Amino acid sequence: MKTFTELNVGDEFYSECKITAPELDTYLKFSGIKNIIYDNEKPDNEKKMVSGRAILSKMEGEFTRLDEMYGNLLIFYGVDGDTSWNSRQTRFLKPLHTDEKLKIKFKISDKREINEEFGLIAVDFEGTNQEDKTVVISRKNLYQMKLNFKQ
Repeated sequence: MKTFTELNVGDEFYSECKITAPELDTYLKFSGIKNIIYDNEKPDNEKKMVSGRAILSKMEGEFTRLDEMYGNLLIFYGVDGDTSWNSRQTRFLKPLHTDEKLKIKFKISDKREINEEFGLIAVDFEGTNQEDKTVVISRKNLYQMKLNFKQ
């Protein structure tokens, strides 16, 4: 685990995962998303397109499980548009289907203390598929982080 003071702007961390059809179905049921693209029944051997928010949720879950992050008190604070990117925050560039590999790069893009108890880190997510094609870019995902947290 890295503490707030040990994290630096520019630090990068990596993870890989997949989203299975049962995981996607659970997410869609929980979120209440209703879209014809997800309603069509597919044979068990046919891959389904993964919802963009499901991808972001999986990416955030992977971030919180990184050895460098797990053990910290992290609070998802929000998302800010990136001023260098016309204040956009997330773009989905290619579809991701169930059981395809998602390779994720997390980059600390900003860091500052909020008060004596908490700091704020901004984390940019970038996800690529098994062909190294960019699937999603999400900038300025903000997390409050307890400065002197002890488990």
